[in-house]
Amino acid sequence: MITQKRIWLSPPHMSENEQHYIQDAFKSNWIAPTGPNIDAFESQIASFIGVQHVTALTSGTSALHLALVTLGVTQGDVVLCQDLTFAASAFPIVYQGAEPIFIDSELDTWNMDPVLLRKALEDLQDSGKKAAAIVVVHLYGMPAKMDEIMDIAAEFHVPVIEDAAEAIGSMHHGAKCGGIGTVGVLSFNGNKIITTSGGGAFLTRNKKLIDHARYLSTQSKGQTPYYHHLEIGFNYKMSNVLAGIGRGQMEILPERVEARRQIFNEYKKHLLGIEGITFTEELKGAFSNRWLTTILINPGLTGGVTNEEIRLKLESENIESRPIWKPMHLQPVFSKYKIYSEGNATYLFDLGLCLPSGSAMTKDEVARVCTVIKTLISLKLSNLKFKQLDKIIQK
Repeated sequence: MITQKRIWLSPPHMSENEQHYIQDAFKSNWIAPTGPNIDAFESQIASFIGVQHVTALTSGTSALHLALVTLGVTQGDVVLCQDLTFAASAFPIVYQGAEPIFIDSELDTWNMDPVLLRKALEDLQDSGKKAAAIVVVHLYGMPAKMDEIMDIAAEFHVPVIEDAAEAIGSMHHGAKCGGIGTVGVLSFNGNKIITTSGGGAFLTRNKKLIDHARYLSTQSKGQTPYYHHLEIGFNYKMSNVLAGIGRGQMEILPERVEARRQIFNEYKKHLLGIEGITFTEELKGAFSNRWLTTILINPGLTGGVTNEEIRLKLESENIESRPIWKPMHLQPVFSKYKIYSEGNATYLFDLGLCLPSGSAMTKDEVARVCTVIKTLISLKLSNLKFKQLDKIIQK
């Protein structure tokens, strides 16, 4: 019978600040998708990321959808999308009737491979087509190779949607993730480094895009005393109550980033010496918020222990872990779409595991996770050596 406390993958971590702003919303009766908390939360995000314009929305997915709509992506268009990501990066492409083409990862950051991105754009150009947008993701908080990707996008005149849902607080050569592309997207889902329970944000330096996004997010209501609609709109605006949670969370964001980075360092301290386990390191100029600590497990060096075997063993000890995102080209819903691949996303999915990384984790809890992993591998290696020795004796 399991008696030890559950260790979750990435639970919410509240401070004492959020309740103050929530109570203000109730006292002032701003229980609506507008109000002082919304305005202040958007200003906090804009100041932190370093962009001029932000609108807070119901989810990161809604922000991605509005990014595509405001950039003019429509029926029959082609959008190049990172293959190794959560499906929400790709679903809105299909909402718009566009065709996703998936781009494999490079192994340095696990994000979109600039070489394959260029190849896809060249092939489209040769066929007389042009990509309507590029969706690049900062996976698990690790910045993508944005200098190369932005240069390639500029060369081919394609706007970049920067999916920074997992990467608030991460930086690429001093620029905050979410503020580098044509449009940036954040998520404040319950498992993110900071949360509003559910929510997201649309970020840009382009006033035309933000004005259009704000208009669409409030059911495209015109400036008339009656309801007048020229475009199909969406009910995507964040609640003033949830924005109050966001205000409190933004105030302690740097602390949460530091806590996650310390958790990553603790995992490295315990596991780096184990043959067959590797970590993703930051490239020069990159700063990751380490939203989740991820590892690769090579069964050929761990006595046959796989990522799934470790996940199941952790679960038996009341510890939550998770496989790496299953690549989009392996998802049945996207099986008909083209991919430019070197097999890296599949390789990472086959060997990868996300370890519990909540910012409230203690050093003892990290040690508990690592003890389970080390014990499992040690037993497997011991059994393997015993079997090998037994074969020698029998000969």
